[in-house]
Amino acid sequence: MNKLFTTIFAVAVAFATASGQAQEIKGDAKAGETKNAMCIGCHGIKGYQSSFPEIYKVPMISGQSAAYISSALHAYKKGDRKYPSMRGIAESLTDQDIADLAAYYSASGVVAGATLPADPKAPSPAVQALLNKANCASCHGANFSKPIDPSYPKIAGQHADYLFVALKSYKMDPGNAKVGRGNAIMAGMAKQYTNAELKALAGYLSSVDGELKTVPESRFR
Repeated sequence: MNKLFTTIFAVAVAFATASGQAQEIKGDAKAGETKNAMCIGCHGIKGYQSSFPEIYKVPMISGQSAAYISSALHAYKKGDRKYPSMRGIAESLTDQDIADLAAYYSASGVVAGATLPADPKAPSPAVQALLNKANCASCHGANFSKPIDPSYPKIAGQHADYLFVALKSYKMDPGNAKVGRGNAIMAGMAKQYTNAELKALAGYLSSVDGELKTVPESRFR
């Protein structure tokens, strides 16, 4: 195992432990449904786009794992993820609020009995080489919907433009006060790629069948 992956593994263990501690508070999906007023204006409208730091569709979060949603919100709250509006929202939430919202969105839109293929559709040889370069499936699962740790995101079927922006954010200068993500694992991975390669990865991952979706609120249907 080379030095990069040894370091990544050690950080992954520490990150997973911290995420597990953050999940000790039990979330209530019913309570989360009453607390999502600040979420639905972006994540409850199909095709809704953000304009910062560039134009892209906001991520689909219904069907995402509760542990990942909780981890992401805590990262915004702490400033490890730098995005002004999301940090402002996260800072207004208690740990219980975060747990409740995570529980709600993890169950939102889930169809009982629905299954995904064990393996995704085959990528092009060029994209397969890119996937192999950072061994993406080793963390996010062979079909990119069953990550090895629930605090890692499901990425299959996620919007390509969002994935591209998210991946680029791990390459940002940590001194940037408004944009960037402070995750040593993903930073090490993302910095191996050019932006053109990240766009190719994002395009493929968005085309894979996944569990993520946008579930509109009744007022937006």
